[in-house]
Amino acid sequence: MRLVVLREASHAATLGFGQYFAIPPNVFLQTAQVIKQASAKAGPRNGGFIRIIVEKPFGHDYQSALALTESLGAIFDEESIYRIDHYLGKEMVQNLVVLRFGNIMFDSLWDRNSVASVQITFKENFGTQGRGGYFDNYGIIRDIMQNHLMQVMALVGMDTPMQVLGAASSNAIRDAKVALIKSIRPISLEDVVLGQYTKSGDELGYLDDPTVPKGSTTPTFATVVMYVDNHRWEGVPFIMRAGKALNERKAEVRMQLRDVPGSSRIFNAYPTPRNELVVRLQPDEAVYFKTNIKAPGLHTEPQQVELNLSYNSRLYADGDVYSPDAYTRLILDVLTGRQAGFVRSDELLEAWKLWDPLLKAVDDGLLPVHLYEYGTRGPQASQDLIERCGYTRNVAYNWQGGST
Repeated sequence: MRLVVLREASHAATLGFGQYFAIPPNVFLQTAQVIKQASAKAGPRNGGFIRIIVEKPFGHDYQSALALTESLGAIFDEESIYRIDHYLGKEMVQNLVVLRFGNIMFDSLWDRNSVASVQITFKENFGTQGRGGYFDNYGIIRDIMQNHLMQVMALVGMDTPMQVLGAASSNAIRDAKVALIKSIRPISLEDVVLGQYTKSGDELGYLDDPTVPKGSTTPTFATVVMYVDNHRWEGVPFIMRAGKALNERKAEVRMQLRDVPGSSRIFNAYPTPRNELVVRLQPDEAVYFKTNIKAPGLHTEPQQVELNLSYNSRLYADGDVYSPDAYTRLILDVLTGRQAGFVRSDELLEAWKLWDPLLKAVDDGLLPVHLYEYGTRGPQASQDLIERCGYTRNVAYNWQGGST
């Protein structure tokens, strides 16, 4: 696909091209060489540009990603390469930097002193549905966690960039993300749970998909706990979960704060649930803060409710707000030359370095794959791991905008 932008200035025209690589990765390099040769023959036109948009997968492991990066880099410079991850174009993912750095009330709580744990969750309520042959080559970690959720974690965990808007923001944001990824300690196999869904009622299990190889142990679910070794996040577990055929469809960031000091004494041992800041990425975009108030009535007992910003009811209700989809937003960024929402080469390689040892252990069968029924919350081993990380779930709470 070729995208063209034409800008008029004085009596001259600047012609720019964005080439979208909607092609298999094994022909990336040949295609890039042809485009480069053709543009060289045509010559520059009043400062025109050639930009290439590369869709994931950006390699299968660190070595293949390194080879692809070096080969593309020999043809086009980094400023001309736009590695697209559509999660970076989602409204609520882009909102993370404004939510974090545009509100003073979050500045003092966004660290280890206030935060007990951070969960980044991706859940689908359907299985592979005949696409298991493709999925089986990747698994849930390569398909979702190493790229989409890693990008979200980097934005949640990074330190404050010098700019989030303006000419310097593209590299400022990506510099901060790279620094965060470099600070993540190697993933321990003890902090990983894998799962694969099985038949439940009329819903087929993963191995019942005729496109899936018989006896496949490819995980359709994973929980991975990571720790960031820096001053801001020392000791705080970042819990990443992703899975197919679960009980609901959602993607969210859930930051649980620590217990109120002395709450048991203050409220005479009455349970005081922890505060949580939740950013719901999809569906039903929302930001809500779970807080405690006095329950209505004669007794002074804490009850958990939410301070809720629902985008559908607050921002989209009148229908006048245009919120483009992720790809529309990112393609516009390509044409205007803004790279903050794209993956830089060093960021890509640092992410692969982090995930490569775990992926090799998974591929070598060094971790058990726990079975879970279609339509459940995932394997019990995942819930046990999350509880060991100190997360406490208030089962009495129900978000009025949807499920908890």
